[in-house]
Amino acid sequence: MNSAAWAQPHGAKGPIWSWRTALLVLGLQYLWIAFLFRDTATSMWTMWMRSETFAHCVLILPISLWLIWNKRAELASLSPRPSILPLLLMPFVGVGWLLGELVAVNALTQFMHVARRITFPLAYLFFAVPFGEFVMPYMMIMTADFTVWALKLSGIPVYRENLHFIIPSGSWSVVEACSGVRYLIASFSVGTLYAYLSYRSTLRRVVFGVVSLLVPVIANWLRAYIIVMLGHLSGNKLAAGVDHLIYGWLFFGVVIMIMFAVGARWREDLTPSGSTPVGPAMQPAGAPVPALKSAVGVALTFVLAGAPIWANDWILQRESKAPVVLVAPTEAGGWRDNASLSHDWKPAFERPSADGRWEFRNGEATVGVYVGYYRSQDYERKLISSTNVLVKSNDRSWALLASGSGRSMLADRQIPVRTAVLRDLRSPDAVGTRLLVRQVYWLDGQFAAGNAEGKLRSAIARLTGRGDESAVLMFYASAATPGGADAAMNAFMRDMGGSVMTALEKTRVNR
Repeated sequence: MNSAAWAQPHGAKGPIWSWRTALLVLGLQYLWIAFLFRDTATSMWTMWMRSETFAHCVLILPISLWLIWNKRAELASLSPRPSILPLLLMPFVGVGWLLGELVAVNALTQFMHVARRITFPLAYLFFAVPFGEFVMPYMMIMTADFTVWALKLSGIPVYRENLHFIIPSGSWSVVEACSGVRYLIASFSVGTLYAYLSYRSTLRRVVFGVVSLLVPVIANWLRAYIIVMLGHLSGNKLAAGVDHLIYGWLFFGVVIMIMFAVGARWREDLTPSGSTPVGPAMQPAGAPVPALKSAVGVALTFVLAGAPIWANDWILQRESKAPVVLVAPTEAGGWRDNASLSHDWKPAFERPSADGRWEFRNGEATVGVYVGYYRSQDYERKLISSTNVLVKSNDRSWALLASGSGRSMLADRQIPVRTAVLRDLRSPDAVGTRLLVRQVYWLDGQFAAGNAEGKLRSAIARLTGRGDESAVLMFYASAATPGGADAAMNAFMRDMGGSVMTALEKTRVNR
């Protein structure tokens, strides 16, 4: 049915196995793969248990098994036969897993171990992979856009700063729980199952799948608007605290029920099609598969499945495990170390191997630089992650007001940077203290601003034996800096850029 055999109707020509033999071979192969990739399976289970977003994934495997069990009569009418195709695909699957492991992308490594799509029940196992949180920042922005637009349409004045907005009755923020990612993932997984069970037409299944993606997004926008309106009209007595979550899930449940009720109007009876697709090109007629060929196929499966694990271990053994001794930038170009830091902001990057924050002064201008250095990265410690951000959405001290991208000169080279504006929420001034920030990744001596490019550079460096030495650089200055924060950072990065890069190279050498 999978890596060892395809199914074909009884009487079809070609070497065949009994179901008992095929299932025994498949079982041994799956047990071997499960043993080899037990760390990946463990990481999936951990994510299911600790994340409310992916708690539903625990149900995916039982649902898939139930769907397969419902097809037992159809499967019993088929005879399995071996196929070389899965063996040809395994190296590509292994390389995908290896790349995901080297750059610590949980979803990529886990996708490489979900059963290959042969039937819908097997394909449905893809929903067991904790995947999709990368869209959270975009959905948070869209939710804020719609909520503010709807409030203004309702005649309520709004003052907005990125994900934070103020109305006459109080202030609100769009945080991770408001993004709608949980609704989206849950709706799509349930909606796909509903479409499979309710329709036979591929078109109808696809259409309902698309609807199950769009409905939760729009429903989440309405939910956010309704919650703010309930708070506003009740003097913030309703839709606050736990009520906020209860109303949200009740509303989502009602919307999903309506979606299923509407979809039921076009329900189709599901009856066996009467024909079953056969596997690859038919082989010449002959006796059951020779034992030698079976043994060779199983042995190749065991070796190919283990190859990426052994390659990953070999790469990790060559990389340094020494503690990071972070070298500080030295004074240059008229910039002098400012011993007392003027701001307490620090980016929310988790578990760097070492980090440091310094400020330098040149005349009236003051510019800060933060370095978060990473070595021996894994799933618990990695530079590029959806959880590593400038400011957490629930931070009570700082808020992200705006973000963008651009290019800046660092010493004599132009580099890509991410730009951001932060505000100190503790300031009594309504405008508050603002920081301008420029962010860039340093990987294997090269610079990247995007997460995808950073992951790719990191993977290439590790595959070529240069290790996973990497860091995030943050340059920041107060908007109240004399002469302008941008001008101050331009001068600082030009004059101190060489010193910063030298410090990174010395840190990398000391491994």
